[in-house]
Amino acid sequence: MQIVHQTNLPGRKSLGCLTFFFVQDELKLPPGVPEPLRDAMSRAFTLRVFTGKKDQSTVVLPAGGSAERLMLVGLGEGKDLNRELWRRAAGSAGKALASMNIAEAGVWLASPPGGRSKSPQGEDIAEGIMLGSYTFTTYKEKKKGKDKEEERELKRVTLFDPRKITTRDAVAKGVTRGEAVCLARTLGNHPANVMTPTRLAEEARAISKKRGLTCKVMEKKEMEAKGFGMLLGVSRGSRQPPKLITMEYRAAKPKGTLVFVGKGITFDSGGISLKPGQAMDEMKFDMCGAAAVLGAMDAIGTIKPPVNVIGIVPASENLPDGEATKPGDIHKSYSGMHVEILNTDAEGRLVVGDALAYGIERFKPDAVVDLATLTGACVIALGHYATGAITNNEAFQKNVVSAGEQSGDIVWPLPSFSEYEEGLKGKYGDLQNIASRDGGAITGGLFLKNFVGDVPWVHLDIAGTAWGVKRIGYIPNEGATGVGVRLLMDLASSWR
Repeated sequence: MQIVHQTNLPGRKSLGCLTFFFVQDELKLPPGVPEPLRDAMSRAFTLRVFTGKKDQSTVVLPAGGSAERLMLVGLGEGKDLNRELWRRAAGSAGKALASMNIAEAGVWLASPPGGRSKSPQGEDIAEGIMLGSYTFTTYKEKKKGKDKEEERELKRVTLFDPRKITTRDAVAKGVTRGEAVCLARTLGNHPANVMTPTRLAEEARAISKKRGLTCKVMEKKEMEAKGFGMLLGVSRGSRQPPKLITMEYRAAKPKGTLVFVGKGITFDSGGISLKPGQAMDEMKFDMCGAAAVLGAMDAIGTIKPPVNVIGIVPASENLPDGEATKPGDIHKSYSGMHVEILNTDAEGRLVVGDALAYGIERFKPDAVVDLATLTGACVIALGHYATGAITNNEAFQKNVVSAGEQSGDIVWPLPSFSEYEEGLKGKYGDLQNIASRDGGAITGGLFLKNFVGDVPWVHLDIAGTAWGVKRIGYIPNEGATGVGVRLLMDLASSWR
């Protein structure tokens, strides 16, 4: 879908829908709105059909003019207005527009309360509409009926900005952010028989070629020679070969180096420690950390932050067969530590641990973030609206939390007291891959701490936020959310 910025008013061409945003009980018609449209909105205000309450949207039909429909969207009280509220309101509008069977729509930009000009409104509305209008229909046949109306889908949204309260660059930035998240969603939504480790590597190569990044894919034989014992141990039960994907963005005058690691388990059956059958189909989402890194790298190649950024994805399936890792097996990690496998369904920490150790040794970064759908325990602890975090560096974690607040990808720090680490000490090896069930999200993250040394590091457990999120305007009610993409973008952009 295309989103464009235009400072002149809608012309004679009729739009499928024209959207307006209003603060609660501050229902003033924007200057310059044509008479037939003004009449329709005035009636909605007078009859209190629309009051501007948060999450309220009303569609009215004008008697004529440049739009077939008008959609009035409420922002709530002006004192509560912030960037996330703009994104969510625009996301709700985007969902509605995408369901209207229209090809072209518009949004009328108006000054927010207080008369703030050049606000981020254009960026946030563009981002929200792009995210809210996202649909995944790759495997659904398009309707074929006599009525051509059935075949229409939203192709273009114009942001009409007669008072010049935003800029074309701000709108373009919002579009870039939205497109990167939608890319991550699509990668996550593909079924596991399509989105294999090999396909994930192909997607990384395509993104790198498009954005001018360097991409290398390490194959099984090279991983064997280099000693990626944990990653290879996870992949043993699958016929799909594992991949270690590395994508590099190099800044013109870098202010440091960041490494982003994304867990890429393209399907997780649990291995020999087989998961229950109920909802196992959702385990295609176990590569959403990888999807976030690929989406972020796609955007980073466009926004060009002032820091080198390295994206690393350890990709594998986790399946049971005669060669699969068994509970009690011991694997030598890339770092040299021996890890006792007590539960083969705790595989994400194994592949991410090898990737962290490799990335730190190879690129010597200033800081590292890993994203992984690591534990069901994090879903129990935080639900679906916050990502859990574990760190070895409180100052760096504050930067990550701040990037989450700015982007909308909310992060909540979890405790990391040394007592939690006691349960990870191995009986026969240096480490074991699980402790007790208590505090499972914490101990899962602290397992990874053993592979980062003193480099500032934050682990983000996105098990609850990668899919299954409800009631947020710009997030689909089903499927992958693309969580983490915007956080990584903002962290890299603000690096100093």
